[in-house]
Amino acid sequence: MRQLVPILLTALALGSCAPVGDAWRTGMSQRAASDQIMLVSNKPQTFGHQRLDSQSRIYPDLGKFLSHSGWPEFLAETSNDGRRYLILYYLDRRQAFAARTRRPDNRSMEFSGPYPITDREKETFDRLRKKFQQQAEVSG
Repeated sequence: MRQLVPILLTALALGSCAPVGDAWRTGMSQRAASDQIMLVSNKPQTFGHQRLDSQSRIYPDLGKFLSHSGWPEFLAETSNDGRRYLILYYLDRRQAFAARTRRPDNRSMEFSGPYPITDREKETFDRLRKKFQQQAEVSG
């Protein structure tokens, strides 16, 4: 299973690394973010950045965490039984943190980590980031 992680990351992230403009205007929503790994970039702004920004306003604990820890390079998001789960990937520190809502209707989050990012995971994220940068250069 550990060997499948980079392959799954690549497959999930490819559609989520595009600049936010067109994706946001066409109505990408919470459902679109679920089960995705998203690049978090402000220049150009990506859907991952927009999602993390909106989620930090909904969940004040996430906003506090980001104020303290900074913004990650990648975000994974999913939900199950009304609970939201986020994984924040800090590549430069080679760490990941998990965040989850406590109950479906609750606006608080609990955090765990840091968890180490393996060499293979870092290589996969670096490839995704490079691919995004190349696409952004081509798009203008």
